[in-house]
Amino acid sequence: MASHRKPRTPLLASTGTRAAVGLTTAAIASVTLLSETASAAPAKPSQPSISQVKKQVDTLNQQAEVATQKYDQAKEQTATQRAKTNQLLAQVADKTEQMNESRRVLGQFAAEQYRTGGFGATTQLLFSDDPESFLSQNHLLDRLTATQEQALQKFKIQQEQASVQRAQATASLKKLTSSQTTLATQKKSVQTKLAAAQKLLNSLTAEQKKKLAALQQPKTTTSSSSSSSSSSSTTPTYTGTATGRAATAIQFALAQQGKPYVYGATGPGSYDCSGLTQAAYKAAGISLGRTTWDQAKQGTAVSEADLRPGDLVFFYSGLSHVGIYIGNGNIVHAPHTGATVEVAPLSWMPFATARRIV
Repeated sequence: MASHRKPRTPLLASTGTRAAVGLTTAAIASVTLLSETASAAPAKPSQPSISQVKKQVDTLNQQAEVATQKYDQAKEQTATQRAKTNQLLAQVADKTEQMNESRRVLGQFAAEQYRTGGFGATTQLLFSDDPESFLSQNHLLDRLTATQEQALQKFKIQQEQASVQRAQATASLKKLTSSQTTLATQKKSVQTKLAAAQKLLNSLTAEQKKKLAALQQPKTTTSSSSSSSSSSSTTPTYTGTATGRAATAIQFALAQQGKPYVYGATGPGSYDCSGLTQAAYKAAGISLGRTTWDQAKQGTAVSEADLRPGDLVFFYSGLSHVGIYIGNGNIVHAPHTGATVEVAPLSWMPFATARRIV
């Protein structure tokens, strides 16, 4: 009797079908995951905090301050070299004029010699209608010969002097060109640092800028020793313990509050840090150097603990910033680009050294 059993599905075929289904499902899942990953927005880089932004801006401003002092130094050297060069060129022009006059006199002598040089003195005496007059003229010729010799020596000396002065003027012009190149380099350096700081500030939102401004606002210690209000319509009056020229310098600096910081500026409408201190002490009848490095060599050194109103206070290891101590832990200074002359705490920046000018 024939068997009618249902034929079995081959094991291999069944397993293969299930495997194919599993692979297809996995492939679909992988494609879906890749698709979702590809369509997902890229992760945004983390934004720096306001305190981090402040630190970056402060660093750039401090670097710009260093570049500003180098710019001030180059500017002063250029001005000095230009004055020296102009003086030397004026001396060369004057000496050239003197040489031209001496050359004219020598030319007259040469022409006279040409006219009379063909006849000897004896022959001229023999053919002379008036021997006594000739002898008198011959004596004059002897004198002219001595004068001619003197004029020739004078001309030689003028030539030597002019040669030296021309060489000095040429060397001075070369130094002037070098100073002008350095000045341009330092100016570009300042502008680069300031542009970087401004770019960072421009990237902030209005709310972030407001928070940053609050962090940058110095919180001074108020006391009766000085007036630090820049919002008043009247000129702040110094009423501290300093007297004489120190008090005059402080009073002048306080009166500049609200005026903008501009690198290379020495007033009266704007200042950089050393420009303000220089102008303040100039008002008191004392001449200070142009840069912080020059000013840090003047007067006598004092410690932070021994500060008294009127002392110059320098900040940062490179002595790139300076202000005038006004007492009660405060200074008056021109901070940085974008800010104005203000009163700020001494502790606002790292103390480096101080100098007592009077």
